[in-house]
Amino acid sequence: MTHDAHLFVVFGGTGDLARRKLLPALFTLLAEPGCRLLGVAGAEMDTDEYRVWVAGALMDAGVEESAAKRWAHERVWYRSVPRHSELDAVAEQVARIESDGATRGNRVLYLALPPAAFGPTIERIGRAGLARGAGWCRLVVEKPFGTDLESAQTLNETIHDHFEEEQVYRIDHYLGKETVQNLLVFRFANPLFESSWNRDRVQRVEITVAEELDASERGEYYDRTGVIGDMVQSHLAQLLTLVAMEAPSTFAADAVRDEKVKVLRSIRHIPAGAVVLGQYGAGTGATAHTPGYRAHEGVASDSPTPTYAAIKVWIDNWRWQGVPFLLRTGKAMARHLTEIAVVFRSPPVCLFHSVVDDCLGAGDVLRLVLQPDEGFSLHIDVKRPGSATSAQRIALSFSYAEEFGRIPEAYETLLADVVEGDQTLFVRHDEVEESWRLFAPLSHQDMPLHGYQAGSWGPSAADALIDSGPKGWFAEH
Repeated sequence: MTHDAHLFVVFGGTGDLARRKLLPALFTLLAEPGCRLLGVAGAEMDTDEYRVWVAGALMDAGVEESAAKRWAHERVWYRSVPRHSELDAVAEQVARIESDGATRGNRVLYLALPPAAFGPTIERIGRAGLARGAGWCRLVVEKPFGTDLESAQTLNETIHDHFEEEQVYRIDHYLGKETVQNLLVFRFANPLFESSWNRDRVQRVEITVAEELDASERGEYYDRTGVIGDMVQSHLAQLLTLVAMEAPSTFAADAVRDEKVKVLRSIRHIPAGAVVLGQYGAGTGATAHTPGYRAHEGVASDSPTPTYAAIKVWIDNWRWQGVPFLLRTGKAMARHLTEIAVVFRSPPVCLFHSVVDDCLGAGDVLRLVLQPDEGFSLHIDVKRPGSATSAQRIALSFSYAEEFGRIPEAYETLLADVVEGDQTLFVRHDEVEESWRLFAPLSHQDMPLHGYQAGSWGPSAADALIDSGPKGWFAEH
């Protein structure tokens, strides 16, 4: 696919996000003539030094050395800007890069910065005149989009002071995963599943985002944010809306996002009894022995910050009335897994028995795995050979890797959509605010904090949220 010529400006161009995620994705995206990259950061270096740094980052990501160096030499520029200073020098550098007309005045402004810097940087971008060019101009903002409803509204107001909503791309990398995008195709292109995707056929829905890693690498940030702001308000809310939304009138960006907002507005107030919060203690996690959360650098010794949340929500609309949605996420859990399990209702009468002679009593289960092994499996019962009434559960499986080979990284997909002007997989301002309105109060309610061992599936208290249908979380099996 060819893309419009443009200049991609990364504020925070020497940071970890730029090195690990953005540069490898941009290596392919900016391969065409007229596409250029400007890194902006506080580090004291010139363009030649930055090109060496960029080439090193690309080689670390697996790019062949000569290709990495050639790309950096042909496509990359750098501007050092002291922290908190105005961006007039950046505007001058942009003007010089654009002066030959190769980029056609098109710009992407990417904020790969700490969240506290978003608002002030956007203000400086506006004052420097960078929000408008001879061509199109698009702003990309990383999550988190605020820390609560008030701060999210303030950030949105700041953005709208300088950019139209049509220019804004609030990026949540989960939405760039092929299997997340496939949720829409899976549901709406397959009548077999869409006709069963409702309260008459579904008993419950489980959404698990389990992280094997602990919070040691970003203890200070995490202790301010916690699991609600870091994962529930963003990733889990996004997956919930995609699973539960109605079919849009078209697959235009705003039509899809309208339906997602409707889901959030239909969710019933979440009481304290529908929430289990936890914090991990020492255990055997991803890096062998893992210390407890409060032992990490940057974390208060008596920190009440939750690292785990399990939440039961009810969507009060025609499709989902009476169907519980169970959301769960945590740090330092048993394994790295993002999964959606749709548990269908069991038959009204049990005619068959399992291999252990128990009445089956459970409906089929559709398990959609978003990471690490993208694909899905449909768990159904089949007759066991040699018995007239004995059945056994098997899985009909599909793997993206087996069928299609390598699939693009999330940032590759999302950055290409930014350049194409497709906002479908990006979060709109009202969606951000509705999500905070729904989940932010959970951080401030007086609820017990359950301990759990690093390397486990979280506190056992979360099992009590499953009050009907098959017991236990499917992700644990």
